[in-house]
Amino acid sequence: MPATTVFTIGELSRRTGLPVKTIRFYSDEGLLPPTQRTGAGYRLYDAHALARLELVRTLRELGIGLPDVSRALARETTVRDLATSHVDALDEQIRRLRLRRAVLRAVLKRDSELEEVKLMNRIAQMPDEQRRRLVDEFWAEMMEGLDVDPAFYARMQSAKPDLPDDPTPEQLEAWIEFAELVQDPGFRQSIRTMSERHSTAREAGEYEQPSKAQQENWAAWMTDARSALDAGHAPDSPAGRALADAIVIASARPDQDPADPAVRDQLAGGIAVGADPRAERYWQLLATINGWPAIPSRQEEVRFLLAALRAS
Repeated sequence: MPATTVFTIGELSRRTGLPVKTIRFYSDEGLLPPTQRTGAGYRLYDAHALARLELVRTLRELGIGLPDVSRALARETTVRDLATSHVDALDEQIRRLRLRRAVLRAVLKRDSELEEVKLMNRIAQMPDEQRRRLVDEFWAEMMEGLDVDPAFYARMQSAKPDLPDDPTPEQLEAWIEFAELVQDPGFRQSIRTMSERHSTAREAGEYEQPSKAQQENWAAWMTDARSALDAGHAPDSPAGRALADAIVIASARPDQDPADPAVRDQLAGGIAVGADPRAERYWQLLATINGWPAIPSRQEEVRFLLAALRAS
């Protein structure tokens, strides 16, 4: 197209699809100066102005503000620099939109009240440092003033929520639920009760053997319980009794009789205290947040195991 060809604003509008009002605004703002004017004062634009208008439209569609568009046209900055800064801004905007989406999804699931919505939004916006501090404060309260196994609790405390820079909706929703869980008074009291029980048993010299046995054999016991369930066995069946015998023999102290029903009942009580479904949920949510392999629920197996101990 010859550079000498000129267009009215109406012709530019038809060629670009932009409203006349928008083109006039760009021209008034100095982004699209007219090439010449008619004798009556109407603005005319040549092919170079048409190309300039296409560039303005492209930059504006990318969300770049008028001052930056003006700087790019004046060669005060490069399109590459504008794109870089705009990508950063868009990334931040996308991150915030995903946070809002996660909060709104949680609201829809729970039919939340206004105050709960505000709380969930604050939780979603927490920075990394505050997320980690939330876990540190939680476990510090669980251990305060108690004689607990420091290595065990150090492992518990070391697992922190590490939300990635570009989290999935599931990770964001898991983080909101996790933060609510560790701040829930009922859950905190449940874990504190476990800690107090461990501390009391540890002071009485009754902690090490059951704890060690459970740590070493728990996965195998869960597998056996699952096999019994899948086979349709009841807790008081031979398979259930065999599992109960294996648990109590591995867990009983030297001064305890594995056949004593009181010993089995006491052992079942200790396992039940530590089998709060919310404790399992704690680790499942951490796995989702941190991108670890999914942790399947073992609540059905735990119920079978406890019933087997109490039935034997």
